[in-house]
Amino acid sequence: MAMKPAELQKLNAMKLVNQMKQAGHGRPGSTVAGPDRREQRRLDQAAGLVPFAVKLNNDLINRIRALAAERKTGINEIVAELLQKALTK
Repeated sequence: MAMKPAELQKLNAMKLVNQMKQAGHGRPGSTVAGPDRREQRRLDQAAGLVPFAVKLNNDLINRIRALAAERKTGINEIVAELLQKALTK
């Protein structure tokens, strides 16, 4: 059974959007596509990393982001370092 032209266009558009997401288009500062979510989760688990969601004040988040940008590293690394320092005191 043949697809209607509108269905074919919709399918092609969905494929294009998916390809753009995979390539990292639409994300600010993202030019190289990294591993997909499932692969990233596997890599994180192998490294002993566990997701840990918290809610923090916006001012604190901005300070953490600024510190990460200053050191040219990720937010995860900065938060881990700050927690380590605070917990060893």
